[in-house]
Amino acid sequence: MSGPRVLPVGDHALLVELDSGEAAGALHAELVRRRAAGTLPLVREIVPAARTVLLDGVDDPPALAAQLTTWDIPPLESGAEETVEIPVRYDGPDLADVAARWRVSEREAVRIHSSAEFRVAFCGFAPGFAYLTGLGERYAVPRRATPRTAVPAGSVALAGEYTGVYPRSSPGGWQLIGTTDAPLWDPHREPAALLTPGTRVRFVPRPPR
Repeated sequence: MSGPRVLPVGDHALLVELDSGEAAGALHAELVRRRAAGTLPLVREIVPAARTVLLDGVDDPPALAAQLTTWDIPPLESGAEETVEIPVRYDGPDLADVAARWRVSEREAVRIHSSAEFRVAFCGFAPGFAYLTGLGERYAVPRRATPRTAVPAGSVALAGEYTGVYPRSSPGGWQLIGTTDAPLWDPHREPAALLTPGTRVRFVPRPPR
């Protein structure tokens, strides 16, 4: 595995490219830790993505870039952060198809998903939408060949290696396996998003309505 590749972005930002989502998550956690400890040079925003971390509002980009290439980044620790539990009714229209792809029963598919410990890798697509890792490549599923024109708010869905929850109704091509009433986005709450990068998440099965 190679080290991080640090690229300048404009005059006051850096884009750090990494080999994997796990490496990006570990770097994001280390950046947040150092900022909380007061040992990180001035950075206004830290924005993780699938395999990159963007640092914006950097006071001295060349100096920070040089530091980043020398850091020893510890791996992510399981259970290190508080876990958010999201109640789910596993009643999604694509649950049977997902179970078939996994070659298990629907009940076993529910057990697999609800037993996993997820982590928010990054956010995007819509306010409050988080991309959660935790299932791994073994349970990756493709997006639907024909996206739905309207996915209901609260839909718990899978695409690739990610799990996501639609915070509001919108078009989407992810595989829908369940629903939740958890408020993913509330502009009157601080922070407005229930799930932010680094958050640990567990899905808790609830009886169907």
